[in-house]
Amino acid sequence: MPNHQINPNKWIDLYSDYLFNYTITRVSDREIAQDLVQDTFLAGLKSMKNFKGEASERTWLISILKRKIIDHYRKINSNKGKAEVRINYKDDESEGDWLEERVADPFDKTAEDSMQNSELGDAIHNCLSKLPKKQAEVFKMKTILNYETEAICNELDITASNLWVIIHRARTAMAGCLEKNWF
Repeated sequence: MPNHQINPNKWIDLYSDYLFNYTITRVSDREIAQDLVQDTFLAGLKSMKNFKGEASERTWLISILKRKIIDHYRKINSNKGKAEVRINYKDDESEGDWLEERVADPFDKTAEDSMQNSELGDAIHNCLSKLPKKQAEVFKMKTILNYETEAICNELDITASNLWVIIHRARTAMAGCLEKNWF
């Protein structure tokens, strides 16, 4: 059985930039992103004994971070009295999942897939930054964070039909941008 030692003394040097970049694209607030990464490191320290070595340290820390991000959105949504945010990692329903289908399985450990995933993520974030602010916000909430339609409409004070027009325009723009910059 391999040795499953982890070294938290190197986490900041090895993973803080990656975890911060991962987080900032999901919360769009620098201070909150920094807090969530710190909370992730703290939770990792507290649960080091649970690390089984079935994934890399980075993957393990990302799984902790994902839960921290979900908890963050649940907290702010419950404070506002909005619908609970649900993030589905795998789902049979394909509504709004067209972009995710283009991304390789993150658990496939080949170096080429990891590199392509990273490059695609950079291309997506680059294209997302070129969208008008409202389109980018709606696209991120619906497609990346998997908010329910009702939650987005309540959060942004828009109608469902307006949401779908914005989503359509954002997806069309994203597809065109990715076509030029990725494929």
